[in-house]
Amino acid sequence: MRVMQEEIFGPILILRSYQNIEDCIAYVNKGDHPLALYYYGKDKKEQDKVIASTLSGGVTVNDAIFHAGIDGIPFGGIGASGMGHYHGFEGFKTFSHAKSVFYQGRISPAKLLGLIPPFKNKNSVEKRISLLMNKQ
Repeated sequence: MRVMQEEIFGPILILRSYQNIEDCIAYVNKGDHPLALYYYGKDKKEQDKVIASTLSGGVTVNDAIFHAGIDGIPFGGIGASGMGHYHGFEGFKTFSHAKSVFYQGRISPAKLLGLIPPFKNKNSVEKRISLLMNKQ
């Protein structure tokens, strides 16, 4: 069914039978990474195995609603489910633009090699570039 192939954002709960937890892990890993993964069970080793063996935007254990409502932990997708997180500090980082700015100091290796203007001798620059390219 198509409802089994897409993310669900409504009051629908799809149940699927399985023989072992490895079947579940394989099912999750064969498609696009989900926005969230919900694990229900009391076996701590199994919980850890599912969490470590799958890739999802977030994981909720024994619940399906409250993860998205906790402001202190990141919530968001991965891959086809979107990129980045919202809530808390992670949300601040996602919706902020960290702009990289690099300032070259007074001593510029490119300037010393004659690779940036003003060029004193065009032939000299071409020879230096040629020498640099041939050494690699």
